[in-house]
Amino acid sequence: MKMPRLKIGRKPALILGSAALLVIAAVGGGAFLLLSGGEELHYKTQAALRKALPVTAAAELHQHGVRLGAPLRCADLPGWTKKKMRVSCTGMTSDEKPVEVIGSGEQETRRNYYTILVDGRPVVENASCLGADCRKQEG
Repeated sequence: MKMPRLKIGRKPALILGSAALLVIAAVGGGAFLLLSGGEELHYKTQAALRKALPVTAAAELHQHGVRLGAPLRCADLPGWTKKKMRVSCTGMTSDEKPVEVIGSGEQETRRNYYTILVDGRPVVENASCLGADCRKQEG
């Protein structure tokens, strides 16, 4: 048994095709934003990350009730590149416990990750923001 063919004119076909393309573009764009999270790097260069990390990490520690004995000292981690930024900060709490902060940023994924250890124990693990940067994200 043969199925009847659906006949459609040129104008309706063009309208349907255009509508289908718009739907595909909208769904694709929405999927991209969903997967990328629409995120931006807080710090686009290694120098900017290195400069900001001691301040944002100290603010984050303060929110967790940890007081620093002196400002954190930060340095570039070996192997960092323009596309994969890596910074480490060290210091001591006011009660002489070691503090280590690791911050990273990746251009490709447009994501930041931060981890803070106090006396070898995680206070923050793989957070996407620290201190005031988190409030900027929420707003």
